[in-house]
Amino acid sequence: MVRLYAGIEAGGTKFVCGICDDRGEVIEKAQFHTEAPKETLANVIRFFKPFEFTAMGVGSFGPVCVDKAHPKYGMILNTPKLNWRNFNLYQALSSAFPSCAIKLDTDVNVAALGEQRFGAARGLTDFVYLTIGTGIGGGVLIDGKMLHGLTHPEMGHVLVRKSNKDLEEFNGICPSHKNCLEGMASGPALNMRWQVASCSVLPKDHIAWEIESDYLAQALMNYVLVLSPQKIILGGGVMKQIQLFPLIRQKLKTLLNGYVQHQNLEEYLDDFIVPSELDGDAGLKGACALAIDIQDSLANS
Repeated sequence: MVRLYAGIEAGGTKFVCGICDDRGEVIEKAQFHTEAPKETLANVIRFFKPFEFTAMGVGSFGPVCVDKAHPKYGMILNTPKLNWRNFNLYQALSSAFPSCAIKLDTDVNVAALGEQRFGAARGLTDFVYLTIGTGIGGGVLIDGKMLHGLTHPEMGHVLVRKSNKDLEEFNGICPSHKNCLEGMASGPALNMRWQVASCSVLPKDHIAWEIESDYLAQALMNYVLVLSPQKIILGGGVMKQIQLFPLIRQKLKTLLNGYVQHQNLEEYLDDFIVPSELDGDAGLKGACALAIDIQDSLANS
């Protein structure tokens, strides 16, 4: 009999629920708009009700408490989605599925796990996954384990200096930091900066992409210097503008200026900074991987 696992990519815009097998292959999935907790959880329960599974992995938008020893484990914290603030997603799911072992982490950490098991980071132990879209978030695996520390990484909120190609008085949209990476380089920041409904309408040779790649390269330089990753994977809607990849690689090389001497940062940047292989499925596949790990842990205990 095939063992089934449940995975949830709990995003601020949409929830994606899936059932996978022990190889991480998604058998069934559904997605629905993130509404208030009551309505959203009703959709989650309705989707999973026909299936039998013993483990569930969840990648949640945040900030979220990921400390399993903390009484607030699984609680959505200071989110701008006010009806989700202080809602404990882990407890709600545990109540709905009492016979199921559940593990929760950040959406980007879980997406990073998905890339390690099934995507662009297969075989790697230390890497960064960054998603650039409605917001900017990063997941990190160090020595094969998802990085947490005091809370969890907030890689989209590192400060960046203004691009010397940006002559306009645009100071960023982040309500907390203004000119952090998310404030200057997220999809909504691009839309506001260039007064478009979607940055995807901008021509591929528009100056916007030179400026965008400058901000992203600045952030990647910091990640290289602090975390020393084996690879950096870039996903999210903004990175569908594939002309960004060669721009980012060249700018990162220029910024590092030979200080970190490694062939991957000099000769093989095409293999060091890469697009997501799983694209929109990274979060769901990572959540399924988390569920598989739970079951393996239970079997070995």
